[in-house]
Amino acid sequence: MIIDVWSDVVCPWCFIGKRRLEKALSQFDHKEEVVVRHRAFELQPDAKETMPTKELLADKYRVSPQDVKAMQANVCAVADGEGLCYDLDETLSGNTFDAHRLLLWAATIGKQDQLLEAMYSGYFENSIPVFSHQDLCTIATSIGLAEVEVMKILESDRFKDEVIADRQLASQLGATGVPFFIVDMKYAISGAQPLEYFIETLNTAWSQKV
Repeated sequence: MIIDVWSDVVCPWCFIGKRRLEKALSQFDHKEEVVVRHRAFELQPDAKETMPTKELLADKYRVSPQDVKAMQANVCAVADGEGLCYDLDETLSGNTFDAHRLLLWAATIGKQDQLLEAMYSGYFENSIPVFSHQDLCTIATSIGLAEVEVMKILESDRFKDEVIADRQLASQLGATGVPFFIVDMKYAISGAQPLEYFIETLNTAWSQKV
């Protein structure tokens, strides 16, 4: 069974969704036969520079700073329920194209999930940016990846086409936001749904395989 997960490393609901999927898989009798693949989805593909997330949200939704603070507090409360400790006060927003390229490369050496976890935790729990090559190299080397190999990928255009292909496939599948999960390219879960929904979808997908 293959679960493809479209997400962005600066999407707070994506880390929450990752945790819920992991919890569902921990209760799934056939978890050893499941492969989870990260797919690239950029929330700001046209971003040219970084800016405080709270300013971006205020402008995007046309709300006050106090409203943004309330929105972020709500997300933090949900994250806390999943065992995550979000600190969103000083996060930045920007272009995540290189982060996705690095994640797709990490998949080729069996380190994708570990790197994705490090990016999520660094960004959401420790306010570590994930935009510049140095930012990404710092996170990648923290999990044992070789700096020279990481920088070689970042300074090239490798996996550029794969990121674009993931974006196009998401559009073809009708994904307008993330997280977006699809099991065996048949059963979709849109958003960080409750744990029970993940469990039900996994069981339904498996029942159709046997």
